[in-house]
Amino acid sequence: MRTIDVPSDVYDSLRVPEDEREDVLRRELAVSLYREEILSFGKARELAGMSHREFHRLLGDRAVERHYTAEELTEDLEYGRQ
Repeated sequence: MRTIDVPSDVYDSLRVPEDEREDVLRRELAVSLYREEILSFGKARELAGMSHREFHRLLGDRAVERHYTAEELTEDLEYGRQ
């Protein structure tokens, strides 16, 4: 696993309880990287540590447009046929 160093003063300045800070940082990073099309939905969801449904809900709450390619549609249709 790779890590990202967050300066202590930045980490300490987060306006969330200390025991929630890592989760908040992961979730915010995941949403941002997905929004900018740097990560796929699956990888962003994995980074956020959320279920498929939870991450969809989070994106909806943030009004983040979903990126859905023709390839993903084909995969979903194939999965649905099984």
